[in-house]
Order: sequence, then C-alpha cells, then structure tokens
Amino acid sequence: MFTFSFSFALRRVLLTLVAFQIFFSTSSAGDTLKLSQFSDCQSDADIVVDRINTEYDATTRQIIFDIAGRSKKVQNVTASLKVEAYGKDVYTKSFNPCDATTFVAGLCPVPTGEFAAKSTETIPAEQASQIPSIAFSIPDIAIQATLSLKRLEDGKNVGCVVADLSNGKSVNSKAISYVAGGVAAAALLIGAATSLAGGGSGSGEPGESPGASPSFYQMMGWFGSLATSGMLSINYAPLYLDFTTRFSFSTGLISIPPMQHAIDNMRAKTGGSISVENIKNSTKSIISRDLFSRANGTQTPLLDQNVTQALGIQKYVERSGIVQENAFMTMFLIATIVILAIVVAILLFKVILETWALCGSFPKSLTGFRKRYWHTAFRTNVTLIKEFYGNWVVFCIFQFRTGGSWAATLLAAVTLALFSGILLFFIVKIIQTARKHIKSEGSAAGLFENKELWLKYSMFYDVYSKKSWWFFGPVILYNLVKSALLAGLNGKGQGFAQTISIIVVEAIMLILYIFIRPCERRRFNIVNIAIQFVRVLQMAALLVFVQELKVERSTQTVMGFALVIVTSVFTVLLVLLMVINGFYTCCKDNPHRKRRKEAEKLKRESEFFLDPKNNDTTYRAEEIMGSGPIKPYRDRDL
Repeated sequence: MFTFSFSFALRRVLLTLVAFQIFFSTSSAGDTLKLSQFSDCQSDADIVVDRINTEYDATTRQIIFDIAGRSKKVQNVTASLKVEAYGKDVYTKSFNPCDATTFVAGLCPVPTGEFAAKSTETIPAEQASQIPSIAFSIPDIAIQATLSLKRLEDGKNVGCVVADLSNGKSVNSKAISYVAGGVAAAALLIGAATSLAGGGSGSGEPGESPGASPSFYQMMGWFGSLATSGMLSINYAPLYLDFTTRFSFSTGLISIPPMQHAIDNMRAKTGGSISVENIKNSTKSIISRDLFSRANGTQTPLLDQNVTQALGIQKYVERSGIVQENAFMTMFLIATIVILAIVVAILLFKVILETWALCGSFPKSLTGFRKRYWHTAFRTNVTLIKEFYGNWVVFCIFQFRTGGSWAATLLAAVTLALFSGILLFFIVKIIQTARKHIKSEGSAAGLFENKELWLKYSMFYDVYSKKSWWFFGPVILYNLVKSALLAGLNGKGQGFAQTISIIVVEAIMLILYIFIRPCERRRFNIVNIAIQFVRVLQMAALLVFVQELKVERSTQTVMGFALVIVTSVFTVLLVLLMVINGFYTCCKDNPHRKRRKEAEKLKRESEFFLDPKNNDTTYRAEEIMGSGPIKPYRDRDL
C-alpha cells in the first residue's frame, strides 16, 4: 500500500516539474516506443543477431520485431517474446514460426548464414494497460523486450536478444557535461580573479582570499558528489544513472580514444588482461551498445555478456565509456594533465608579468604573485590534492580490488601513499604550530595573523574562523571515510550496507556544519550546509534503488526523475550564488587578511612612537631649527 501511495504522490508532484523536460534531449515520439539499444543474453549462441529494429505503438498495442543475423546451421526453432515494464512481466508469448497463424518468414526454418525476419505481435488490452503512462513521458524509461529462440527438437536455447525501448527522451545528453564543464571553468575564473585581486585590497597576495562561494572547489565537489552517487552497488533507474555519468569528468573519468589504447597497451605489457573488444574504439560502453546504426547500417562486434551484470563502480566506469581495468590509469593521466596545465598557466602568467614589468609600470596588486611564483604553484597543487583526495582514494582502492596490471597497482599504491603523506605532513605541522601558539598566546590566532604562517598553511583553513581552524581535519577525514566505504563495499550484495553507511557519514557531516558553523563568513556556512543537506537527501532517496527493499520499478523510475530535477535546480541555484558572490568578493576584503593588515599597521605605528628619535621633541627641533636649547613659549621675549 505504501509503495503505490508513494508512487502516486510522486507522479502528482512531477506534474509541476514537467517543464524542466526542455533541458533534456527529446523527440516527438507520441505514444510510440522505439529501440534505443540491444544486447545478447546468451554467449556462444548458434544464432547471432547483428541488427534489430523494435517498435511498440500504444495506440494499436502492436510490437514489431525486425531482425537480421547469422546462423551456424539450418534448424527449426520456437520463439518466445517477453515484454517487461519497470521490472514486471507485461506480456509473454511463445510461438512456432512455422505455424500458419504465427508464420514468420526467415525463421521457418532458420537458414545457414545470414537471415532476416520480421514479426508483429498484438498485446492484449488488459496486458497493455499495465504499461504506465509515464513510460511515454519520462526520459530513459525501463522497458525491455526479450526474444528467445529455442531448437524445436530438444528445446535448447540457440539465440537470445534483449532490446531496450525508448520514448525518445533522455537525460544522457552531452550538453549536460558541456554546461557543467562551463560552470566549473567559470568558477575557476572567478576564483582566480578574486585571488589575484587579493580580495579587492590590492595586496598582490594570491590565495589570501577565500574567493566566492560556491568556489571552484565547491562546485567540483558538488559535481563529484553527483558522479559518485551513481557508483553505489544498487539497481538504479536508467535515467538517473545516465544523468550521473554526465558528471564523470569531475572524477577524472574522461574517455579519450588514444589514451585508452595507450593504457590497454601498457596493461598488456604489465600483466593485465585485455577483454574481447573491451570497448569499441575505446568510446562505446560495454553495458550499453547500439548495434543498429540508422546512418550506415554498420555493426559493433558482440561483447561479453558477463559484464552486463556489473554493479557499482564497475558499471559506472563502463557506462562512462571506459574499461573498468583502465579506471585508475585514466583518472591518473587526466589528473596529471590538469596539474601540468595549471603549472604551465601560472608560468605563462609569470612570463607576462615579467614582460609587463620591463615595458612599463607594474600594478602593485600583482607584486606578491611575482615574488612568490613557485610558492603559488605549490599551494595550488597541494590544494588540488586536498580537494580531490576522496576521488583518488576511490579509484586506488578500486584498482587494488580489480588487480590486473602490476604497474597500475604499484602506481596507485605509491600515489596514494604520497598524497596521504603530504596531507598528513601539513595536518601535523598545522596542529603543532597551533598548539605552540595556544600555549604561548592562549589561542591559535597566530595561524591567521602571522603572515609567514598564513602563506604556508592557509590553503587548509582560510575559509574557517579562528576558533574553528581545525575543521579542515574532519573534512579530510570525511572524504577519506566516505570514499573508502564507497570503494571497499563495492560489489553485488553490498548495496544496502554501502548506502546506509554513507548516509550515516553524510548525516554526521551535516550535523557538524549546522552546530559548529566553522566558516568565517556567514554565506560560506549557508552554502556548505545547503550542499550537505542536499547530499543527505540525495543519499536517502537512493535507498529506493536498493534491491533488498524491493521497491517497484515504476516508483524507482519516478524517484530517479525527481532526483534529476531536484539536483538540476539546486545546481542552477549554486551557479547563481557563485556569480553573485563572485562580484561581492571582488569588492570586499578577506576578514582574516583585513584584520592582519590592521594589526601590522598598528604595530608599525607603535614602533614609530616607541622609537626615542621619534619622541624626542628637542632633538627634532634642533634638527629642524639648528642647535641650542628650545625655550618654552611662555619664556620667550615679547
């Protein structure tokens, strides 16, 4: 009863959100479902399907199969057609292609070599009514048609094909990736502008300003959480899984054919195995493939059926167009390219500034960057390690569990140890320094007020208040634990424990943000709490996809669509906040930096007045008016 009520309520809510479908790739499909992709459901079959076109018309209740394939020998078969909608068997029928009432040319009998056949079946009204109306409106529906062929003599399976039907609407659009990438680039530019501006003060000390909120790292962290929400070992609705794969770039999973071929070659030379065709041209997913090309009729080689049962990280990686064994190396190479690009960009900017200085006057606001070029590059790379440490943990552990190439596994172990060591070093140094200041001064304010310490360590705590300087530690621990649970509990049968454990971690982090409110600026706290709150809701909603809870497939599809809408709207809000706060930050100084500058000014003034030369009025008067005693005004001659 709860399931049906919940599903009905969600459908009513979605009526108000239907306008958001304009963001998705759509086509005018009406009440027609057509083939989107198909795959074999039997390995080493005598009959292999090379091309297929399937269509279901709700008006006529007819389902059409138009197939072409190859057979190893002449044989009589019986055919079985099954239509499944949202996990329910809607229609099942077995027939003999040679019977007069169900005759199918091309299958009576199946000839040796190539063959073609077309069949039309009418689904009874009672059974057709079981296909929900949302199947024709919600993107990436979950309807499958399975055609099985059995040998007439002994009933042995000789061929099987599964076709996925689509209404033409999908969230699996590259436009989503392009827009998300553009948002990340905009966040990076806004962050760079506010950083170089020193928060608008003209200090020329890049990195001293926390920048706009959401920052580049916050936006990438949000995109990363969307991506990892599709890596759980649960049975996702296809539309939500496709949506999350559009953000795979934020985790370093970017499929570049030459790179994938190079990784394959490396693995082949270092003990790794190369599966059959892995991925066609290293760009097509093992899980979903479209063997029917409407353009030129070309076909894709058949793939190993075993991978179609993949769950979790393996399924996500392969759906992103990358072989699971290549996941870590892909992420490693993309990260290397990003780091090198940032270093080169900073170097190029340094060259531009030096040329500028030689040709004319140099802006005071950029003198700090000019003096501390290498320091800025080092700070930037350490910040990247800190912010993307969670993703690194996920794919390193996944590489350890996947195995294969000893070189990739060794590289994963070395880089994980190196990055963990770097973070541990800074954590220990900051804690030691803070304890020293607390012991001598009563607080850790020196981390913010001492310019040398600020330039060394502030990338870990620059957004936090003086009393919450330590909060970077729980954030790093949160990323580590969450990533370890995601990768460590990856696999079949682990979905429930994996989801619940991550929900607990997310909830604990939300409680910390709410009660501690660690950030110096109020809007930073608001943004962090909002992001964490949505993450908790997102993970809780994903429970409907856990197999053990046995939620109806139609409810899962509606929930998946609702998640896509909610996360899309929230992302738009974050973008608007980023732009508004970017302008605000450019016009307002970093509070930590402002207080430190005021303290430095006060110190200089104090030193000036404490200097005997500056306080000896007699000395100064003699210096101005010449030698000799200076008489008070009342003792002077009239």
